[in-house]
Order: sequence, then C-alpha cells, then structure tokens
Amino acid sequence: MAIPIEDISRAVKEVKEKSKKRNFTQSIELAINLKDMDLNKPENRINEEIVLPNGRGKQVKICVIGEDELALQAKKIADKVITKEELESLAGKKREARKLAEEMDFFISPTNLMALVGKSLGPILGPRGKMPKPIPPGAPLQPLVDRLRKTVRIRTKENPVIHVPVGTENMEDKKIVENIEAVLGFIERKLEKGYNNIKSVYLSTTMGPSVKVGG
Repeated sequence: MAIPIEDISRAVKEVKEKSKKRNFTQSIELAINLKDMDLNKPENRINEEIVLPNGRGKQVKICVIGEDELALQAKKIADKVITKEELESLAGKKREARKLAEEMDFFISPTNLMALVGKSLGPILGPRGKMPKPIPPGAPLQPLVDRLRKTVRIRTKENPVIHVPVGTENMEDKKIVENIEAVLGFIERKLEKGYNNIKSVYLSTTMGPSVKVGG
C-alpha cells in the first residue's frame, strides 16, 4: 500500500481533533478520489463489499425475508423480519418499499424466495445495490449476519470518487487505521493501475472538516 501507516494514523488523530463534539456519535468516512479512469466503461466500475476487520463501530441494520425456522432464527439476531405474505404485499407499494430500502443496510433471503423478492422489491433494491444475500435452506443464519455486521459496500457511480465508512469517532485510533488499511488495500487490488489510479484520499467525520491522508 502506497500510503504509510504513519500518515494514516496522523490523519485519524487530526480528523478527531478537528471535529466538534455533537449530540450523536459521528461516523468517520474515507473519500478516495480516482484518476485516469473512464467510468462509462462497465469494466472500470467497482461494486464490491468488504468485511472491515474491526467493524463499522455502529449498528448495521439487517432485514431477513423468510418463514418457519429461518424467521425464528432471524427474530433473535436480525433487525427486521419479513414473511412471504408481507413480501407479496409490498409489490406495487413503492413508497413503503423505498422506506424499507433506506432503513435497512442489508437483506437476506432464502434461495427459494429470491424470484419473488426480485418481482416485489427488485426495482427498488437493485439500483441501490441491496438485493438480498441468498441463504440455502437449513443453513445457519448467525454466521452470515455476523459477517454483514462488519461489511461495507464499495461502489463507484458517475463521479470518480468512492465514499466508505471506516468507523466512528469513539473507536480506538488503531482499529480505524486497520479498517482504512483494509479498504485501501482492497481498492488498490481492484484498480487496473493500483495506487496510480488514486488521485487523493481524505478522511472526515459526519459533520467535520476533511483531512488529507498522505502526501
């Protein structure tokens, strides 16, 4: 990785110092500006997920679509459970579907309901990159939920910049640094020219000023 760990540590410390205290816990976000990339070409776009080694430091909301044993498991560990009947009732209700899509970070569905999910929620979840993670019948739910709790989505759109949450202001600096290292390393491996496709990297809190990471 081209940015020394010392520079990352310095940026994390500085962004915390420059951020005013708010009445809520602010997220810390990484902004990676890209260069020499034509995002009109599908092969140059990134739409991936990465598991942060230390998680996001805040609640990640997970919705499970399913019935029977899966629903029983989900009620204990997920944030929301939707039955097959409730899923069918969402078809055509764009306002309710959009609200659900905004409230939840990830969705999980058994493989046998994926077609129905596509019909009822596909037009809403698809463009947001939130189509459910399929889970085979009888598979344990807990490991998938645990993994998603630490997962962030890395996605390029029209503009050559990637925004990724890497922690919260109350997390230890070391844990945030490790998360940033993981994200930068992952993105470099995805770019055709590696770090040479990265123009600049900035760090900021939700409502604080940006701090440049590295030279």
